[in-house]
Amino acid sequence: MAFAPLLAIPPFPGARPPRFGVWGGGSEDAADLLAALAQRRVGGCYWGHQPALPAAGHDLDGTMSPAAGALAWPADADPWHMLDGAARVRLPAGDARILLAVAAGRDVVVSDAGREQAPDAAMIAALLHAQLTGWHWQDPFGGGAITCRQAIALAGFWRQLIDGNRGIAAALGFAYWKRPTVAPLLWNGAASPFRRDLPALGAGQQVAVWRSRLTATQSRELARCAVPVLEVEDGFIRSAGLGADCVPPLSVIVDGVGVHFDPNGPSGLELLLQDGDFPSDLLARAAALRTAIVASGLSKYESGQAIALPRPGGARRHVLVPGQVEDDRAVTSGGALASNLELLRRARAAAGPEAFVIYKPHPDVLAGHRRGHIAAADMAALADQVETSAPMAGLIACVDELHVNSSLAGFEALLRHKPVTVHGVPFYAGWGLTTDHGPVPARRTARRTLDELVVAALLLYPRYLDPTTGLPCPAEVLVQRLTSGQPTLDPTASAVVAVRRATGRVRRRLAR
Repeated sequence: MAFAPLLAIPPFPGARPPRFGVWGGGSEDAADLLAALAQRRVGGCYWGHQPALPAAGHDLDGTMSPAAGALAWPADADPWHMLDGAARVRLPAGDARILLAVAAGRDVVVSDAGREQAPDAAMIAALLHAQLTGWHWQDPFGGGAITCRQAIALAGFWRQLIDGNRGIAAALGFAYWKRPTVAPLLWNGAASPFRRDLPALGAGQQVAVWRSRLTATQSRELARCAVPVLEVEDGFIRSAGLGADCVPPLSVIVDGVGVHFDPNGPSGLELLLQDGDFPSDLLARAAALRTAIVASGLSKYESGQAIALPRPGGARRHVLVPGQVEDDRAVTSGGALASNLELLRRARAAAGPEAFVIYKPHPDVLAGHRRGHIAAADMAALADQVETSAPMAGLIACVDELHVNSSLAGFEALLRHKPVTVHGVPFYAGWGLTTDHGPVPARRTARRTLDELVVAALLLYPRYLDPTTGLPCPAEVLVQRLTSGQPTLDPTASAVVAVRRATGRVRRRLAR
């Protein structure tokens, strides 16, 4: 019996994974497990390096003494990559990779004390028990028991993420305080990708960038070399705390088509919404996720509260207008109004004098870190109330409708079935769910349901990190962590947060 099972959690940088499998007493049916391994391409060192291979039809040898003319099979190489194109495989008796080679449909020879034979049914059954069915599998996020098939599916989830990162040769523009949580989500099975300079790129290689943090030199070099770029930005469920306070993101988006908030060209998210076909199981997950988010009062930066706040305007129609950071790329990329003051003016004009208008400044503007301040006299003339402390989810729950520029608050309001009027062109505009006053691109012709929007924007598009284990995780895991009351901020970061908040207070005083 092997001391470690065939399935394992990849060694993501900084991860603190619990045990994935515990030996003893498992009795799960082995039927179709080999097919599941082949479908997900997992087992062994499935995150390993992928060396150059000869043309299809080569022999592969993983014994201590490879046969003449055969390609040696390193134990730390991705086994499925090595099996691609192999015609015949030779492995020592008891090697777990025999199962993978059989699953891949290769001709297998087992070498044992000078004798060589094809694996028979008894050998396969013994290996399946030793490597898969004889183990109790555990959910690394919740700790409960899972089936072997569920463990294979989870390993496939990690494999898909790693394969999506294989082409990343460098990551530029990432602040040091973001790197610990972003690194596992960009990991390609090798070294950390973070760099200050642009390396020489091979065929198919890309550079991941946090564009707003690129130096002028880096931007010029990327443009000069016409490098394939992956845009990285915060996800839509980010953290319990502000990025401006150096709270690292627990979710990012990685897009090689374009960035989701720039309407001048398509993005990966727009293509999902325009052309995606979402099966019923994903739609059911989306509905359950939306229910959990609304019930807990979760928003991009807050765990908040689910209860609607008191309505300060009584029976009048309440309209919420969330401000944005005016120099943020979501505002400056195109399609959005240039200022919060113009947004507030248009919202007041559309709502009419009888409406009770609540203006909520963006928290990064309030903290003194970013542009977007409206003079007190202008706010008093246009808004009935300026709300600076109430959580976004509670405010959305108490109002009748929202007017937004390109704020994510509009998407969060849609989750709560609130009418949303959009003056810019956020990713959720143009699909039949909002009243659109911005220049929505003509290429957005599909009409989507709310749960289809949630599938694309929350289940398929972003990447999530579990702050407890440090492992990439499904969206549901991060939502549970953020709403459970468990701390999600590394205590070592608290000093950085304190310095940032003090800096913001000084900036606010200087502005006044």
